[in-house]
Amino acid sequence: MSADGKTTAAPVEGHDGILVVRGGEFCRDWNGIHYKTGLSAKNVGARQLSMNVATIPPGGVAYAHVHVGFEVMLYILSGQVRHEYGPGLKHSLENTAGDFIYIEPGVPHEVFNVSSSEPVVAVVARSDASEWQNIVPYDRRKGRVGGPAEGE
Repeated sequence: MSADGKTTAAPVEGHDGILVVRGGEFCRDWNGIHYKTGLSAKNVGARQLSMNVATIPPGGVAYAHVHVGFEVMLYILSGQVRHEYGPGLKHSLENTAGDFIYIEPGVPHEVFNVSSSEPVVAVVARSDASEWQNIVPYDRRKGRVGGPAEGE
């Protein structure tokens, strides 16, 4: 992000079928998570995939949401998370550095960084080139999609 809080786009290098975004600063905050510029339809013309690096700050929460119509795979580089998931978010699972995670489309989940001092860093791949367009809030109190704004 730039000093004025706007999203900054990393330059894309390459041509003839191979494109590169060099590592850089965080580019976007969404739902309590910081995302580094990655690859998506927006910058490399991807049609079916997107990928980036997500960081959940110490004690942070990615509020309850659902991925509509796409799969997500994550690899935890560092830290420890707890997923509360399923109808009403009644199930719980913890993951730590070195774990691979697969989230099916439509599974409600909320993600907690269990540490008060260390961030969680993960590589996130989606079968959706639009990245965030098809993610919707989930109301854990009512057990349905279309929940309150983040943090409520």
